[in-house]
Amino acid sequence: MKKLLAILFFIASVPLLGQDWKPSFSDALKTAKEENKPLILVFTGSDWCAPCIKLDKKIWKSEAFRNYSAEHYVLYKADFPRKKSNKLEAALTAENQKLTEKYNPNGFFPLVVVLDNSQNVLGVTGYKNIAPADYIALLNGFLK
Repeated sequence: MKKLLAILFFIASVPLLGQDWKPSFSDALKTAKEENKPLILVFTGSDWCAPCIKLDKKIWKSEAFRNYSAEHYVLYKADFPRKKSNKLEAALTAENQKLTEKYNPNGFFPLVVVLDNSQNVLGVTGYKNIAPADYIALLNGFLK
């Protein structure tokens, strides 16, 4: 019975996971090229950066952003967690560090970089205390 409840809980929680954040930047870039979509690269400290956590809860996990981004963007989070329990694999940490050197040399968190599928920077922003629809409009403004 406990196993059945655990399975049902997992299945019920899957839709809450949100949009498709790619597991690596190389996967995100490949998808962006294949689908001819811009890429949103987010530098975050998911377990220590208060504005990063607010951005995640208020924008990235909002229904409006999840629905819109699924059709219009490819997403990747370059995460820099501090807790041992959230530690990333060494290869992913190295990939994120290289991205920081190229796109976030000043180490701002959160930093949201909109790239075309050739890795050209179209725009940069951070956390803004605005509605998801306004944040989508802000990101789309970089595409013009």
